[in-house]
Amino acid sequence: MEYAYPAALRAAAVTGIADHLADGPKTTEELARITGAEAQKLYRTLRLLATRGVFREVEQGRFELTGTAEYLRTDVPLSVRAAVMMITSKAMWLSTGELAGNLRGGADGISFESLFGKTIWEHWCRDLPPEEEFHTGMMSMTEPEIQDPVRSYDFPEGATVVDVGGGYGGVLIPVLRGNPTLRGILYDQEHVLAKHRLTELGADDRWETVPGDFFDKCPEGDVYLLKYITHNWDDARAVRILRNCRKAMKPGGRVLLFDMVIPPGNSPHPGKLMDVIVMAIYPGRERTEEDFRRLLADAGLRLTRIINTTSYLSTIEAVAA
Repeated sequence: MEYAYPAALRAAAVTGIADHLADGPKTTEELARITGAEAQKLYRTLRLLATRGVFREVEQGRFELTGTAEYLRTDVPLSVRAAVMMITSKAMWLSTGELAGNLRGGADGISFESLFGKTIWEHWCRDLPPEEEFHTGMMSMTEPEIQDPVRSYDFPEGATVVDVGGGYGGVLIPVLRGNPTLRGILYDQEHVLAKHRLTELGADDRWETVPGDFFDKCPEGDVYLLKYITHNWDDARAVRILRNCRKAMKPGGRVLLFDMVIPPGNSPHPGKLMDVIVMAIYPGRERTEEDFRRLLADAGLRLTRIINTTSYLSTIEAVAA
């Protein structure tokens, strides 16, 4: 029955409850009048979320924000509302719900494409509400989770950093912001780059956007950043992307993968959960350290170290083999 929690979380995000509580506690009757919801149903939804620390019932039927619920607001730094909207969208929800059929694989299996008549990438290219758009959601996910991996890595002075498949610039922005000697290239498809957010950095002499296809080639650079890129693809296509980075890389260059690394054993790990979600929607998977070592070797790269951070993302560093 745990699926009820993300459903309730989505309902709170859609109705903007966190924004409506920004100026202080309100009763569910007050919130219902603002949002057009039914007061009793809204109460039952918020009561469930309060058991997880998302909102707090301060007295019967009256709720306030918690530290966690603050991040559902749209007007705060590191807001995750768009990420919640993306992760709980029908595309994610329905495909994961068909996991049993997905396990069969092949022509008999149920895939995202068989459910929706298009690939996940074609689906995200449709005109969607801004808060449910893929790259908006990914930016919302990236901002909080990439902060520590970026701070904990010592980037070489004066290097050109290429954010491969970087969307709107969720990784490149904090990298350039924290390293004033670096130059950056945001590399993605042209229609994605049209909505980039690099202008948040101010002066445009440190960054540029380059349109292209990472299965075809990558721009020349010193450091290649790939966040949640290889997990989208099977080994053959992931190797192809990495090999294109290797070909374009300047002497002494390196590749940084920001990904979850699944540990051995039976202990819980976010990567094991993410792996099942990935299985339902993408052709890729989450990987172990040994998986990454083999993948990089096949692309002509050598894994040099894995940096664990306070985030559930690890920084996987590789150089030319």
